[in-house]
Order: sequence, then C-alpha cells, then structure tokens
Amino acid sequence: MRITGLALVPPPSAADLPKVTPELLASVLARYSRSNDGIHAILDKVDPADPDASIDRILKFVDYGHASIGGLTGGLAIALDDVSMWLAYKLFEIAQMADGQESSTRYITMDAANLPAPSSLGVPDDLATRWQALMGRAFAAYNAEYARLDALATAEPDRVRLPAGAKPAVVTRLRKNYALDRARYFIPLATRTNVGLVQTSRMWAQTIKQLASLPQPEARAAAELIRSELVKQSPRLLRHSFAEASCQAQADQEHATSLRLGLQRLSTAPLADEVWVHVDRATPPFLAEEQPVAEALRHRSNRYGLQGTATRRMRVAFAWNNMAVAELRDLNRHRTGHRYTPLIQAGFYLPPEIPHAGHQALLDDQAALTRELMERGSPAYVYSLLLGAQTPFEHSTHADKFIYEAELRTGMGAHYRYAEHLSAALRGFFQQVPEARDWVVEGTAEPE
Repeated sequence: MRITGLALVPPPSAADLPKVTPELLASVLARYSRSNDGIHAILDKVDPADPDASIDRILKFVDYGHASIGGLTGGLAIALDDVSMWLAYKLFEIAQMADGQESSTRYITMDAANLPAPSSLGVPDDLATRWQALMGRAFAAYNAEYARLDALATAEPDRVRLPAGAKPAVVTRLRKNYALDRARYFIPLATRTNVGLVQTSRMWAQTIKQLASLPQPEARAAAELIRSELVKQSPRLLRHSFAEASCQAQADQEHATSLRLGLQRLSTAPLADEVWVHVDRATPPFLAEEQPVAEALRHRSNRYGLQGTATRRMRVAFAWNNMAVAELRDLNRHRTGHRYTPLIQAGFYLPPEIPHAGHQALLDDQAALTRELMERGSPAYVYSLLLGAQTPFEHSTHADKFIYEAELRTGMGAHYRYAEHLSAALRGFFQQVPEARDWVVEGTAEPE
C-alpha cells in the first residue's frame, strides 16, 4: 500500500489571485463569516512570511473547534496505490461527500501476484496458505473464462450487439468488454486496485476516524498513512481524525451483524432477483407539494438537467437481495443519501454464459473458507469473497437522485447487470409514481 497526497497549485492564469494554503483558506473564510470588512481587508492582515501565525490567530478568534471550518479547506487529494478492492469499496461507503475514482477491473492485473500479503489483511497464519491457493484458483478461473468468452464472442458476434458499421477497433473493444464483464465474478475482493479521492479536511477527518475504528488491519494502516500525508497540508484540522469509542462501537456491532447474517445465509447457489422500493411523498400540512411530477421532469434535455420540487422532495429507498459485489463496487459510489450492506455471501452470481457446475468445486472451497473465517469471528472474511458474492444492498435518497442513477445505469455503456437491477427498481418506482413513467428515460445498456 502506498498513499500519496497531491498538492494543488494555481495555473498561470491565476497568477494575480491571492495565494492561500488549505488551512489559511479555511481560517480566512471563517473570519470572513464574522466580519463586515470584506475578503481583501482580512487578507491584508495575513503575514505571507508567517501564514501559520495568521491561521492560529484567526482560528482561535472564530472558535477553532467548530467542525464546519474543516469544510472550508477546499478539496485535498489523496491517491491510494495497491489497496484491496474491499478497502476501495469501504472508502467510498464512508466518504459519501468525496469525489473519486477507482481503477476499473478492465485495466488491473489479474493474477495472484496482485494480492496483498495475507498477514497485512489479517488472514490467520494457519489459513494463509489455503487462502493464497484459493485466490490463485479464482484468478485461473477468471482468465480461463475470459479466454473462452472472448473466443465465443469472436465466433458468434451477434452476442456482443455490435453497432451497425462499427470500425474494427470498436469491434475488438466491445468483444473484449463482453468477455471481461462476464468473467469478472471470479475476481477476488482482495485484489489490489488504486483509488483517488478528493474531499475537505472535515470529511477526511471523519473518513480517517472511521477507518481507524474498523477491525481490519488494512483499514487501520490506511488511516495512519492517509493522516500522515494530509497533515502536510492541514495539520490543525486533522487532529480529530483518530479512532473514537462511538465509531468503534458501531463498527463492532456492524461486524457482528455481518457475521450472524453471513453464517445464516452463506450459499454458492444463485439467488433469484428480488427488489424492494419504498416511496415517501409526505409533505408538511403547511407546505404541500403543488408541482405535478410531469412538470418536475419534462423540461430536462438529458439526465443531468435540474428536476423540480416534486421529485426533489420525494424520498425513495430501494434495495436488492442479491447485489453481486462486482456491481456493488460501482453502485456504492453514488454519493447521495445512505447506502448499507452487511457484505455477506447469500448467493453467488454467474452470468448465463458461465454455468455454476463447471466451477462448483472452487465455489464450495471458497464458501468453506468464508465460513471458517466467520466462525472464528475474523474480519478477514471479506478477503475470502469473490466479486460474484451476492449480498443485500440498500440505498435511500431522493427521487431526483434515484431517477438520475436509474437513467445512468440503464443507459449507453452501462454494464448489463446494472441495467437489470435498475430496471427492476424502476418498475417498482413506476408502480408507486406512475405519472413519472413517460418522463424517465430507461435505456437498454447498449454498447458505446
């Protein structure tokens, strides 16, 4: 694991603008909120030769402990190389206000050499060799299925739904994506990936605090490394980024729930799709919603257009019983609202092109290892999962954000399994909000 902070510098076109460090920016804007002098009058009092003294003086004046000040630093960028896919997922779950990217499974190395050492993940010593062997078999299954599916798509190009008149390079890319997107369910969740996140000091402090409270040693190690990078840019506002009792209590309770549900439901059989959608349109009696849903939606030129109050005020919760971790990794990145999963293996998804029977021995051995780790109470059970593991997943947000997600995840270039899940959720939504049907653009996940 290697973690690097990225310091932003102004472009040449901003040469005439005032220069501030992240914490100086926060302190100046905090002082600005308690002054009628204007921003330049405040900046004139800053000593360029000793900005730290100005920061301490201003923060003391405006009540340094106020958490909102940490949100004034602007975005602090951190790159995390060679972390597990589990840690990448967890970062996005925790850092719900962050902007970020993770390496696609289409572009990272798929072999056992791209796994962290089992000791760094907390895999018990007596299970380390067994874990490594199992992960190696999973990569072998991935590579074998990729090669088979790529050959199948070459022999039967209609499977790929190629656009009319597609150029050879496009044909090759779409054919490979067809194979990659179906073979990926054998990828271990422990596989190394890279993540880049940008968020304020306030949100970084919360993220680090929660990482440091998790039972997985990889998370705690990442918390220390992230903090050591960020204190170079925001030392004062990160002093409250250490593990605390409330975070640890919640992490322990959630871990116990995952173990209980995981042992109850552990299975390698595919789960039939179930979706749950709950819409809450309640408004206060003194502020009823007067806009029709059609008016909230019909003026948009695309999914990014602003929606009206009829959908922005409407609450929506939606959940699937069998979200494969492969899809969870991406759906978990939709930032609005709250997402929750116990991250268990209640079933195992494989696409129709890959029969379970051909890989049942691998899946049985993987499930047996997961069970043993769970029975020991080991938080390292997450690293025994493959991306085909199916887990319940719930997301609660507002209708405008749900509609955006549904249109995005069924639209051009969407993974076929995203489209199936979001189409099912849309059907549940339309049953409760039928007047939205004519104005929501459900796609067919056509290739791009």
